[in-house]
Amino acid sequence: MSSTVTGSPATKPPADFVAHVHSISRQSSVFLLGTLFTVAASYLFKIYLARSLGAEALGIYALGLTAGGLVSIVGAAGVPQTASRFVAIYASTGQTRKLRRFLWFGALALLVTNLVVGIAMVLGKHWIADRVYHTPLLARYMHFFAAIIVIGALTTFLGQALAGYKDVARRTVITNFIGTPSTMLLSVALISLGLGLWGYLAAQVASSGLVLILLALAIWKLTPKQDACPPDPSAPKIPLLEKEVLSFAAVLLGMQAMEFVSGQSDRIILGIYLNAREVGIYSVAASMVSFVALFLQSINQIFGPTIAELFAKGEHDLLQHLYQTLTKWSLGLTIPLALAIMIFAKPLMGVFGPDFREGWPVLVIATVGQLVNCGVGSVGNLLLMSNQQKRVVRAQAITVGLTLALNLILIPLIGLMGAAIASAATNTSLNLLWFRDVRNRLSLFPSRAGYVSLILPTAATIVALLAVRTFVRIPLPDVAFALVGVAVGYIVFAIVALRFALEPQDKELALRAYARIRGRFA
Repeated sequence: MSSTVTGSPATKPPADFVAHVHSISRQSSVFLLGTLFTVAASYLFKIYLARSLGAEALGIYALGLTAGGLVSIVGAAGVPQTASRFVAIYASTGQTRKLRRFLWFGALALLVTNLVVGIAMVLGKHWIADRVYHTPLLARYMHFFAAIIVIGALTTFLGQALAGYKDVARRTVITNFIGTPSTMLLSVALISLGLGLWGYLAAQVASSGLVLILLALAIWKLTPKQDACPPDPSAPKIPLLEKEVLSFAAVLLGMQAMEFVSGQSDRIILGIYLNAREVGIYSVAASMVSFVALFLQSINQIFGPTIAELFAKGEHDLLQHLYQTLTKWSLGLTIPLALAIMIFAKPLMGVFGPDFREGWPVLVIATVGQLVNCGVGSVGNLLLMSNQQKRVVRAQAITVGLTLALNLILIPLIGLMGAAIASAATNTSLNLLWFRDVRNRLSLFPSRAGYVSLILPTAATIVALLAVRTFVRIPLPDVAFALVGVAVGYIVFAIVALRFALEPQDKELALRAYARIRGRFA
């Protein structure tokens, strides 16, 4: 990775650069392993669900999650996502009383508000199912979605708190290596008994409860115990939740509301204009697209608290070098996966069953938007953790109108393709607006040389994947064919990148990572 700021000469990385990269890579690598495990297991599990439940049942499930997501925004009120920032601040500065009060009253507030909106959701189930989505069967499962809302808000809060403690590894073990297999095994058992979608939802509620308990125990162990000395009566009283927390939560509430409109309006409008089957096909394709950014998501889990810490200390040069390095690495690791998904989209969707194959254009179009997301790096996190949250909301407000307009115009005209185009356009415009604000407000830039160095490996990967897709005639199942494509993509990209794209700093980091992996297996 070049450490050159766009338009400026190369500078030597700050002294703490390697230490921070080591910390980020160690924690994010555990998260990545958990994510890869979840991706592989979830892909196979989705195949099982698609073939066992069918497109209509998955469509009902997607509509239920959409309805639950809308009311959960009100119930959460932005509080869960405040945990990563304020736990990091309170823990690093030794403010134990504020930390404990934040955790206790934050969790209590979430429990109360989400119980209220969950009850309201159950009471209004027939109106939601009949009047909004025109799918009466949805009302039968509404109590499950209400339970998922309540438990989900608390698990998100505690998971973000673990990120604030910079213990993403422990959270990954709980959510990915315990929670995911629990959901799958229990779902298979209940579906095999003939319980269908009811069994799948019951399994989700049960496994979510298990994850909640384990996260709570982890937070309990990490949180410092209250000082035995009684507080000074003359000291100012600490409010239940400080004004800064409430202000940040209010901004996050607005962000989440707009994220919901941007991210879920496609399913809502598809449900209104089309049917549950089409929503089911689209939801499977959209879930596949979400895997494209898994490397960036892995980095963001630990980079977010690091941004808050470095910004508070005024270490701009170190933050600049981290942003450049992590952006190049996350994009480089993403390109082969994204290209393989686009070129092998039809067999990938065909794995879920013949009904889902028609959703392959959705996979191709939406993946383009995710590539832009990875190309600009952690721009949303940079703004959010650097007291620029208003800029985040401003960009979201601009793109919300674009999302609604495109969905309302394109879905009635071209159906699933319209929803995919709207999604890609929204993702692209939002990340470019954030990128502009990061450059103008924070004076942070990705490395231009870093982008240029990835051109040759990308071109070689495209040629190799097209050759496999066109000329390989060996009869293989769709899933095996797609996996061959992904493997070829990464092999070709790695070979060319090692020769032409890595600079001395990149090679040093790569050698450290290789030595760490080799040491663990030795």
